[in-house]
Amino acid sequence: MQSNDQNGSDSSTQPLLLAQGLRKSYGPRLALRGLTFSLKAGHILGFLGPNGAGKTTALRILTTMLEPSSGRFEVDGISSEHPEKIRRKIGVLPEGLGFPRHSTGIEYLTFFGQLYGRTAAEAKEYGLELLKEVGMQQRAISLISTYSHGMRQRLGIARALVNDPVVVFLDEPTLGLDPRGQQELLTLIQRIARERNTSIVLCSHMLSEIESVCDDVVIMNLGQVVASGSVAEVLGQAERNIIQVRVPASSLDKAQQVMMAVPKIKQVTRTDELTGQLAVELVDLANGNGSEESLIRNQILGALIDAEIPVTSFGFAGNRLQDLFLQVTDEAIS
Repeated sequence: MQSNDQNGSDSSTQPLLLAQGLRKSYGPRLALRGLTFSLKAGHILGFLGPNGAGKTTALRILTTMLEPSSGRFEVDGISSEHPEKIRRKIGVLPEGLGFPRHSTGIEYLTFFGQLYGRTAAEAKEYGLELLKEVGMQQRAISLISTYSHGMRQRLGIARALVNDPVVVFLDEPTLGLDPRGQQELLTLIQRIARERNTSIVLCSHMLSEIESVCDDVVIMNLGQVVASGSVAEVLGQAERNIIQVRVPASSLDKAQQVMMAVPKIKQVTRTDELTGQLAVELVDLANGNGSEESLIRNQILGALIDAEIPVTSFGFAGNRLQDLFLQVTDEAIS
């Protein structure tokens, strides 16, 4: 297994992936608006956004399939001006990857190993190591056509590792798997990041996945970053400033008006009209003043009671990343 720490650099501080001001236009339409972020070795970055947010464009640029209209990025210190060198440093598992059904798993990996310069014997030996790493060693000589969906995803991850990449891009790797298969694959992804000291960019619509396994998160909407940072930082902000309130669906309009009249309420957003759920965002309070936050929460609850609006739940959101995602993408749209 290849070490990613080169030239004596401190892999804990030097990012393996760095994007600066990436922009992409398709004629008059600006699909990507100044994407900037960095990712350290051994860290997993959750890449989020609704359909049309610019995620696909960003991934195609970062994997050298598209050239940016402006801006730049680096992989392990290699500039985006040298895409052929970057391709040897990255691994990619695209969504919906196709496989040759009449090849075996080891034949498939041996073929790609030879493309990266290994002899047939070396490629086969390393292919067997990779199959063991992803828990597929018992199916090495089985036809891919006999693999389950989860097995094919594991094979796809092994394929993405065949050139010992420093950055791996995984696009919806757990899509279509049952909950057990999802958890097993996420555990595998975490282990690869830690044991190989590899940076991983994980695209997923499953916000619970991002919250459970990722170190950092980038949320995009309409081509721009609307939230970014470590998961702890992003969730910490959400936990301090967002309260989840549920009222009868018939009282949504009235509840929204009542709560917006409470001092120091920044925004009230409907997050689920069927269940009467609203996200109430407080203004940023100086020094995270807990007593002042408690006072505002009491004022919100008191205002709802005075307006004779039944409150069925009141408190911090259970799935905080989901609430933040809904909040920041709704703000960008409006």
